[in-house]
Amino acid sequence: MLSKIMNLIKILFFILLILKPEILNANEDFNNWVKNYKKYAVKQGVNQVTVDTAFKNVKFLERIITYDRRQPEFIEKTNVYIKKRINIKKIQSAKSLIKSNRDLLNKIEKEFDVPANYLVALWGIETHFGRHKGKVDIISALSTLSYDKRRSEFFSKELLILLRLIDKKIIKLDSLVGSWAGAHGNFQFMPSSIQNFAIDYDNNNNIDLYVSLNDSFASAANYLNKIGWDKNPWGFKVKLEKEINPKYIGIDARKLKKKLAIKKWKKLGVKLSDSVKINENLNARLIRPDGNSGDYYLVLNNYEKLLHWNRSLRFAITIGIFADYLKNV
Repeated sequence: MLSKIMNLIKILFFILLILKPEILNANEDFNNWVKNYKKYAVKQGVNQVTVDTAFKNVKFLERIITYDRRQPEFIEKTNVYIKKRINIKKIQSAKSLIKSNRDLLNKIEKEFDVPANYLVALWGIETHFGRHKGKVDIISALSTLSYDKRRSEFFSKELLILLRLIDKKIIKLDSLVGSWAGAHGNFQFMPSSIQNFAIDYDNNNNIDLYVSLNDSFASAANYLNKIGWDKNPWGFKVKLEKEINPKYIGIDARKLKKKLAIKKWKKLGVKLSDSVKINENLNARLIRPDGNSGDYYLVLNNYEKLLHWNRSLRFAITIGIFADYLKNV
């Protein structure tokens, strides 16, 4: 019986070799990449034991390359993207969570000047209030994306930062699961964000962004505060009373267009809703996430800060709209 099983395994192996040789080659190349990267990390000052432990169970995750090529933030229409992430049930859950965490959120809002509705909106969109924080091994995810050529430099830097954080015992290796892109915790912090903005808010000598709401909310608020959050709105949907030169309209989060005072936008033909009360001397940008179709939005400083979390026009709009539903809870 055992011999039959072994023969079957051999047959399956050869079928795989014939039909999918690129997978076997990729794994072999990946293993060589891991060996070289481990040497590089040690040269950069990370302890050899930390490196060996971190990479002990590392794997090439082919599905992550597929996810990277098909991110919904860049392929879904804006209205579809928003409707998938904001609904009545989710708004009700968010309001309930604001009320149940009122003392903590009030304390954090007072200390960091970031309103609770934005923090809970971010929490809700990133991980559905902590329900979907990801189960992917982050070392494997970052290693796979570092090995891949598309954004190798970015993810290689993030991986090194993560190893240093583990080495310094700022975060624990055994808690490092998260998204396919290597983000971790309630608010999906990348390693560089953990390094720059994460806080041990409950003073227990451990930064816990996975379970602790104290550390999670405070770290998210500290992040937004440090990058320049202000007291103005994120933006609002607008209409055009006349055609505007496309050179003024942003359709790519990495290539934002001209910033003008709101009163100048109005002169160019941008029409704000009668319900919008805003200082018209504030600077804003005009964007249209779907390019040649779809809605227009006039967005301010705080919108650009949300782009630090995820450089997607649709993502930041969704956070802003969700936060608006949670005002005055």
